[in-house]
Amino acid sequence: MANGEEFRVYNSMTQQKEIFKTHEPGRVGMYVCGVTAYDLSHIGHARAAVSFDILFRYLQHLGYQVTYVRNFTDVDDKIFRRANELGEEPLSLSNRFCEEYLVDMADLQCLLPTHQPRVSDHMEQIKDMISQIINNDCAYLIDGDVFFSVDKSPNYGQLSGQKLEDHRAGERVAVDSRKRNPADFALWKAAKPGELSWDSPWGPGRPGWHIECSAMSAHYLSFQFDIHGGGIDLIFPHHENEIAQTCAACQESGVSYWMHNGHVTNNNEKMSKSLGNFFTIRQITQRYHPLALRHFLISAHYRSPLNYTVSQLDSASDAVYYIYQTLQDCEDALSPFQGGRLKEVPEQKDKTVRITSAARECISNLRSEFQTKMSDDLNTAQILTVAFQEALKFINTSLNMLKKQQKQQQLSMIESLIAVEKEVKEVLNILGLLPSSTYLEVLEQLKDKALKRAGMVENDVLHLIEERTLARKNKDFSKSDQIRADLTVKGIALMDVGDGTIWRPCVPVEQEHNALPVEQTASTTG
Repeated sequence: MANGEEFRVYNSMTQQKEIFKTHEPGRVGMYVCGVTAYDLSHIGHARAAVSFDILFRYLQHLGYQVTYVRNFTDVDDKIFRRANELGEEPLSLSNRFCEEYLVDMADLQCLLPTHQPRVSDHMEQIKDMISQIINNDCAYLIDGDVFFSVDKSPNYGQLSGQKLEDHRAGERVAVDSRKRNPADFALWKAAKPGELSWDSPWGPGRPGWHIECSAMSAHYLSFQFDIHGGGIDLIFPHHENEIAQTCAACQESGVSYWMHNGHVTNNNEKMSKSLGNFFTIRQITQRYHPLALRHFLISAHYRSPLNYTVSQLDSASDAVYYIYQTLQDCEDALSPFQGGRLKEVPEQKDKTVRITSAARECISNLRSEFQTKMSDDLNTAQILTVAFQEALKFINTSLNMLKKQQKQQQLSMIESLIAVEKEVKEVLNILGLLPSSTYLEVLEQLKDKALKRAGMVENDVLHLIEERTLARKNKDFSKSDQIRADLTVKGIALMDVGDGTIWRPCVPVEQEHNALPVEQTASTTG
């Protein structure tokens, strides 16, 4: 790496950070458990997707060729129940929500994985692996069901720390008196009357939950690969069972690094559909820009719990607005110049212009801090703070200085701005925060979202600006101050520029005690 830092990742298997080394030089195989497609995805799903998207981006930044596999579970009891409730074919329902998930991922600027396999398309691979497990005497057949025998897995519990004697039935693991051990789990489930099924050597049925990921990861990445990821709630039973059955199918199988992202919480309680305390990605992005949501999701270390609050989203939205406004201002200021040279001064074209020492220091600090934090198990929580903020401050300060300088004195400052801007954009790109559209378009979208949260349209704000201008003209400063204060409560900041006033979104500010009661204004919460 540029600053000599080695990339370290936390391995859930060993419960420590380890230097990242691949099976094959220059190549990474990565499998991440995706969603069960029966409803719109919530922000817990978004956190997993964004966390591993950043890992994907960073590995590519380090020069690795990455094969990234993220599956869709499109055959599952939850899908069957929901399809039955809606009178829809199960695969049609799951396909619809797979597509909705991809829309959300595009909004969050998550790169497409190399492969996105679905269970329904990989039945042959799944049945082949089950046959291998049976042939290796690690599974048994009862009435068309095939169960994995955990007693044949000597290292069962190595990932989760769960002991067989302490085992309690996990999520999606039905209690069945026919099992030889209560911890045994289904590899193949016999079809119920009227249920979608596939033919197999053991009769019509469908796969159990865990076998799909073992079969698909082996198919796309082989039995040995580098990274297996997912949410922390998947450690047990899902990933524990994956390890057991994959080893039963192939003794040489192995994953080098198990990586898990933390929960998103709501009032410090895990956010999930089963608890009914979740927000879908779509619910959030109706009121906040998707890039504000992405900024919020990376504001804590990926392994730490992330507590959802409206104020956190407000702060994230304000932060991305400041970033894109700074870059837009820089773009506007540099537009008269070409390649860092004044168009009007062609005689300067061949002269070497060095960037300022302040710019060099700014770039060095940003690059060093970024590499140090990212190489330490993707510590995104501190990436957009000290050095990054100093870089934005450098841009804004330089833009103000640029206006006051003579053209012949501007060249070094222009080169400095271009160099710092480039470094800022590189950081944003790796974090997935560099907009795919123009800064101006995103700024307008952020303003539209702020108006929606305030319960206003832009004409309402413009009318209040006119009222405030008139009040100031009449020296009614109490009224003008009150208009401004009322708008900041709603997340709208007024800024006096020259002879006029403009507005921008801001973090909603609580009213002072001597101001109007909040109930007399529009709601400020999400």
